[in-house]
Order: sequence, then structure tokens, then C-alpha cells
Amino acid sequence: MARSWTRLHEHLGAAPGPLDFDMIRRAAADALAESDDLDWKEQLPHPPRDGRWNELAKDVAAMANTRGGLLIFGVRDKTCELVGIDPEQVNDQQYLQWIRNHVQPYLPDITFTPFTDGTTSVLVCDIPASPMAPHHVFGTAQKDKDQQAAVVPYRDKDHTAWMAEHQIERAYRDRFTRTERAEEEVQRLLDHTRETAFAQQAEASAWFFAVARPERPLPRTAPRLTREEASYLLHTTRTRTQTSQRSAVGPLAGLEVVSQNPRPGLRRWVLQTLTLGMGREIYAELHHDGTTVLAANLSWRALRGQALEEVPEGSLLLHQDFTGACCEDFTALSLDLARRAGADSALHLTAAIASSTGTAPLTPVASEFGGAFMSVPYYARRPHRIQPVTTTLAPRGGDTELHEASQDLFTDLMTQFGLDPGL
Repeated sequence: MARSWTRLHEHLGAAPGPLDFDMIRRAAADALAESDDLDWKEQLPHPPRDGRWNELAKDVAAMANTRGGLLIFGVRDKTCELVGIDPEQVNDQQYLQWIRNHVQPYLPDITFTPFTDGTTSVLVCDIPASPMAPHHVFGTAQKDKDQQAAVVPYRDKDHTAWMAEHQIERAYRDRFTRTERAEEEVQRLLDHTRETAFAQQAEASAWFFAVARPERPLPRTAPRLTREEASYLLHTTRTRTQTSQRSAVGPLAGLEVVSQNPRPGLRRWVLQTLTLGMGREIYAELHHDGTTVLAANLSWRALRGQALEEVPEGSLLLHQDFTGACCEDFTALSLDLARRAGADSALHLTAAIASSTGTAPLTPVASEFGGAFMSVPYYARRPHRIQPVTTTLAPRGGDTELHEASQDLFTDLMTQFGLDPGL
């Protein structure tokens, strides 16, 4: 997906957001020099010839292996003259196929976007820095007989070079380090949220905890979410998710009493009902880098005053329908915040269920007959611990992708109790 902050934004002093033709025209008129994240191209991409590596695949992989960048077709690289391209000759599906055929691992976030002022057209290939770098470019060398070969390109200032063995080794180490750090950050946020929630507990209960982080969190220099924007975001997400088809009121509805006054936190806004002493306990964080945190007490009124003889003493009850509402509210809020913040990479969503005791069995309560009757299914498992579950969501995803991500989390949580929410 196209990034919201590029070399052109930086050069023109523009705020994060989509590129447009005027930004490209102004940068070309300023003779903005090529760099490791900008490459002017006079002509559209050509297919591979004579067994050589595909030039487009090489350029794309080089930028993905460095820090991302733009290939802009329709501007001469030496003079920065805006000569334009024939939009009828653009075949972005063919270009993506060449990249798929020649670059490994696969690069999923490449976009080709045409721009025009009505007279002149250009094509922009936007390449995010890849967390899966290094990417190899494969081609066939014709010498004596066809031989498949691979190289690892990268951008060195304004040209493409090939990684040496020690550079490839370092690139792999960097990949593994990025993955470990991302996992550590999610765990840190989950641990912090658990500590915050459980410190306010008057009695043992089961909780829903979830964290969503963009694959590439926004830099600290990005514009921060204001208090008013955080409040409005919660209001619009709550309005959109709380429909009459829902079987349970979600946690965002519980935050309504505090949504007009988010409290500042460490590069985030914090909303919570932990200290109100009334209603369900809920905690949320909206981070300026696009990260979302949500936690909610699943045990509050799990039986709505009904008594169940089959529940073992010491069990922590959790409401299945409310757990589903938590997953729906969490994914919707994460998506809305990512869009508002201008996140330009996939969201990694993690959800978990944990008890404040850590030792009591977790017992699911399911609703029957439209919620009129609550019961613990006789076949349900009562685990002491639930494994965290994960899924991904693109900021540009629609209602279908949003529902699928929410359902993935809900299903993976409930199947650990031996329940299938799809049945």
C-alpha cells in the first residue's frame, strides 16, 4: 500500500498523506536529486531480455532491501525533465507479475499509481522498506547453458549495488532482530496492560487483552493525535460497531462515560473505567504511532444473576458473546486509528484471555435463545491458560476484511475452550 511519508513529502515540507501530481511536478521542477529512496525513470518498465535480471524487479528489491522509496516513471533521471508516459501503455498487473517471478521472498505491499494533470501522466511505484529483507533477485544467465542465478541488490545513494556476503549475513540478522523486537514490544504492552488492570481488581476475574501494531509504526515526528480527535475516533467507531444485530454490548460502549476526556499517557491517549467503581472495567490506549490497546473484564455479570450448579467453585466465568464483541470493537478501533494516523503498513493484531489469579480455571458462558438463557456448555473445556492468538489487517481493508480479522481472533480464542462460534 502507498506510504504517507516519502522523499517528496520531506523535500516539499508537506504533511503526511497521499502523493499527488502537483507534488511530483514541483519536485521535478526543483531538480530533486536521486537518492537511496528516489529514482527518476524516463520510460516505463521493460520486460526481461536476453536472460538478464528484470530491471524493475532489481530496482524494487534494492529499495525494499534498503529503506523503501519511489520509482517515478515519466521523469528524465539526468535533467529531471517531466516528459510523461503514455498511460495506455501502463500494465501494473504485468509489472507485479515480473516482481513475483523474480524476487524472493515475495513483496506484497508494492503499489503502482498513475497520476496526471490532464495533459501529462506519470507512474509511481511505491516500495515500502521490507521487514523480510534481504530480498533476492533471480534471473537466468546465458553462458554455455542456462543457469539460474540470484543477487541481493541495495541502494547506495543514487545507484544500485550488490550486497557482499557479509552484508547479506547482516541483513538476515537484522530481519530476525526486527521480528524479535516487534514480538517483545507486543508482549511488553500486554504485560503493562495486565499489570494496570489487575492492580485495580477487587475480585478475581477473566480479562480480554489485545494489542494492534502497524508493521511500520509511525515515527515520533508524525503529527500527534489530539484529544478531540481521540474522542471523536472513539465516538465514530462505537457508533459504527454497536448495531442492533449484535448479541452483546461491546467495550467501546462502556468507555462512553470517559470518551470526552481522554487522559494523556506516554505518547498515547488513555481511557479507562478501572477506578470508577461502577459497571464493567475497561481500559484502552490510542498511541500516536498507530498502536491500539484494549482490555475488558469478561467476568462482569457473566451470568446476569443466574446461578449454575455445574460451575466448579473457584472458576472464573467469561461471557462468550461479550468476548466476540471485544474482538469486533478491537479490530474496528485498530483500523480506524491506523487510518487516522496515516499508517501505511499491515496491522498485526494479538488477542489473549488471562485471569487475575493465573491459577483458576477459565469457564465460558454461552447464551441461548437470543441471550435469554445463559449456560456453561457441558462439553466446554476449562483451561487455566489461553494462548495468545494473532491475525493481520490492512489499513485499507473493507468491511469484509474487518469482519474476517475479528472472526479469526474470536474463533481462535473460543476453540481453546472447545467451542466453535461459527456453529
